[in-house]
Parts: sequence; structure tokens; C-alpha cells
Amino acid sequence: MKKYLLILLSLIILKTAAAQDTAKQQRTNLHFQQTIITQYKPAFSAPYSGKNSLIPNAETQSSITSTLFGGTRLWKGAEAYFNPEISGGAGLSQTLGIAGFPNGETFRVGGVQNKIYIARLYFKQSFEWGKDKDTVEYDVNQLAGLKSKRYFSFAIGKFGMADFFDNNNFSHDPRSQFMNWALMDNAAWDYPANTRGYVLGATAELGQPDWTLRFAFTMVTTQANQSIWDAKIGQANTQTLEFEKRYTLSGKKGTLRILTFLNNGKFGNYKLAIAQNPAAPNVDSTQAYGRHKYGFGINADQYLTKDFGVFAKASYNDGHTETWFFTEIDRSLTFGGVLKGTSWKRADDELGLAFIVNGLSADHKDYLAAGGYGFLIGDGRLNYTPEMIAELYYKINAYQKKVWLTPDYQFILHPAYNADRGPVNVLGIRAHVEF
Repeated sequence: MKKYLLILLSLIILKTAAAQDTAKQQRTNLHFQQTIITQYKPAFSAPYSGKNSLIPNAETQSSITSTLFGGTRLWKGAEAYFNPEISGGAGLSQTLGIAGFPNGETFRVGGVQNKIYIARLYFKQSFEWGKDKDTVEYDVNQLAGLKSKRYFSFAIGKFGMADFFDNNNFSHDPRSQFMNWALMDNAAWDYPANTRGYVLGATAELGQPDWTLRFAFTMVTTQANQSIWDAKIGQANTQTLEFEKRYTLSGKKGTLRILTFLNNGKFGNYKLAIAQNPAAPNVDSTQAYGRHKYGFGINADQYLTKDFGVFAKASYNDGHTETWFFTEIDRSLTFGGVLKGTSWKRADDELGLAFIVNGLSADHKDYLAAGGYGFLIGDGRLNYTPEMIAELYYKINAYQKKVWLTPDYQFILHPAYNADRGPVNVLGIRAHVEF
């Protein structure tokens, strides 16, 4: 804990000392965030368990991440960003046993020790035209200034796909919004990432006043949920395409996003794994280049009043090959809403409620029922039914919109798609500092 206090104090000094030119084009900026999430689940019913099952006993786990966000302008239209990060702790049951996992700040990293690593290091170049301008606010990995509504930009380096794709005003960031994995992004999008959620690649973006088109080409890891990048880029790569349309409905802002993806690599095949060993299938034993996973997602948010907005997402992937990056979800539907606390004189507080329904492809379902294991779920057998989750949170502005406290409750029915296990209740508290 002393280590984190020293880091926090140092960053406060740096932040105070940094000269910011926000009247025109900000040349450099510096941000810091720290998020601590503690979650508890009481014991639940489970007549059997496998090696990837959620532990049925009562359990408490905590996670922590601290990130420094640095950005600078290099020349006209050029920016560079560098984000060192430290994280530690664990999710419930070592982040196993629930496809829509309840803590978006934990991943399958294989250990609870604090680790320092480079989260992001990328270069961005923009070309602008036209007279219509937007005011860009001073923010994380965003330099304040004016930006044309008509532009073309590209970025190359290490980043998170969620930095550029599949945004949502109400359901995207587990550090400030809903905490469940399935509410961070379109849950059936097996988005390219290493075990900590970051990827090497390039993105391009064409922006117009009311729409944006994005494309990304990225690398693939050599094994599922790992961090070594596959050098055979011609055979192991991903392509992601997204169209975003912004509009107003009765004077209230809304956005619709349509995303499609294709992942290529040395993926295992569920049906082949069962054919090779019906009694104990192992999808990893069937890995071969030339395999693919494709899918799509639809993502919308809409303000109904200035203090209340709703969202919905629906996503699908073919589910023939093993999950490689994110989580074992092949179909997903999520929806919910967020209400600001203006009516009870807490304008910066938020109340959020969301619902999740996750499902599997027929091949994936058969594989788990035969006793197979993925990297995240597997109870040794399976009485299949969709995984259903509800999440409720209340975010409190504890100090000057820099310190936030968020009590959270999640009800999980049929964890890992198994009607024989659960339901599971997860109580949590999140402390988030940002400046």
C-alpha cells in the first residue's frame, strides 16, 4: 500500500507542476487513475465442479490497477501516447467459472502479484479539412483543442481495441460504469488482445460530422489468453470494421454502431476435438493455421432526457473455433439504463441497471457437455441453459469528481451456462481515483 501512496503523491506533484495550454492546442497532458474493486460472493449450490468452475464456497477477492496516461503533440496532426500500468489482485475463483465475469478489471493473468507493464504506446496522425470544428476536452489519451469534424487519422503501436471501437455512452468502462465483462463491449466479439487486454496493430478512421468509419488490423497471440505475439502475421491476424452513426431523436443525442470482425490464426476446433476424443475432448490438441472466427455486433445508446439514457447491444460469432482472446460467449444480448442523480440533488451521482443474456454455439455447447475445458469455463459436464446476469450500481461523487465510490450488486443465474449450478450473488465496492 505504501508503494501506491508514493506513486499517487508523485503524480499529484507532476500534475500540479505540468503547464497546460488548453486555450489553444494543448501540447502535453498527464492523467492518473487508480481503481480498487473488492467483491464477495456467499456460498451457492453446486452438485459438482470441474477444474474451471466457480468455487461454490463463500469468497472475497480484490483487484487493483494504477495507470499513468501521458500524451504529447509532435508536429501538425501528430500525437504520441504512453501508458505505464501496474495491476494486481484477482477475481473470484481466480477469474474462472463465469462467462460474463463480474469484475472488468481482472483478466486471466495466472497470478495475483503486482506487475508493471506498458499498457499503451502508440503514435497517431490526423489529417483534417473543412471549417466545422469540435472542441476536444482535456481527457485520458486526449489532448485538448479544436478538431475538424472532417478528418482521416491512423494509429499504430500498442493499444486497447476498446480505445477506438465499440464505445457506448453508458456501458463501456468498468472503472466508471458497469463492472461486468459482458457490459464492457459486445460480449460475443472475441476482440484481439493479450492476457491483459492490449494488442499490437494499426487502426484507421474516417470521420464526418454525423458518422465515422473505422478499421483495424492487429496481431494474434500464439496461444489462447497469452501474451506472446505470433510472428506469422500472414496466417495469424485480425480485421475489425465498425460504422458509427450519430443522430438526434426528439432533440436528444443517440448513436448506432455496427461492428464486424474476422480473426485468423492457429485455433482449435470444437467439433474436431470431440471426434478425436469423445470421452475427454481437448480443443487445444486440434490447433492448426487456417482457422477463422467471424462475427458481428450492434451497439446503440440513446438519451431520453438530459439525465437519463438507455442502451442495448446484440452480438454473435460463429462459435466453431475456440475462444482465443476475450471470454467464452458466442451470442449475447445486453440492455439497460443510467440515471443521473439530479432529481435528488446529487447531479454527479449515477444509478445504473443492466441485464445480460449470454449463449453458446452448438459446437461449443457440445464440447463443454462432453467434459471439455476452455481457458475460462468448464464444469466437467454441462446441463446447458443461457447464462443470465443482472447488475445494479450506484456511483457516488465522493470528492470533487476525482474520487468515486460505487457499491455494486450482480445476480448471476446459470454461471458458465450450467443449470445445475447457482444462482450466484456478487456484492462489490469500487473505489476509483482520477485526475
